[in-house]
Amino acid sequence: MATYPEYMVAPIRQDLTSAGFEQLMTPEEVDAVLNEQSGTVLVAVNSVCGCAAAKARPALKMALASADKKPAKLVTVFAGMETEAVDKARQHMLPYPPSSPSIALFKDGELVHMIERYHIEGSDTMRIVNNLQGAFEEYC
Repeated sequence: MATYPEYMVAPIRQDLTSAGFEQLMTPEEVDAVLNEQSGTVLVAVNSVCGCAAAKARPALKMALASADKKPAKLVTVFAGMETEAVDKARQHMLPYPPSSPSIALFKDGELVHMIERYHIEGSDTMRIVNNLQGAFEEYC
């Protein structure tokens, strides 16, 4: 069940899909990607909130644009829209509590790095970029 009209979230989705993220719409799509046993996957839980617009999405794009090492696959789910897909992604992110926006890095099917909402709203964009690039350097 969607919380927001699609016309409202379409440009927000495009902010990440135009940067190479695949929008996952179903729990089956989420499982297919996150159950992969090899490689790295970056998952962005997108949101309409201000900290997603001002910090999370810009930091993701900046980190990826200038990183030497990058995740093999970039995916996103949209909080408040495809709730079943988001719930499935959050199951993979346990024991971290649900938060949006948030960013998770998986390696070989295991969660190896998590950036929760409080890390995003309480930081400046460059701190998030550095956090992401450090994780990419270590795990990708």
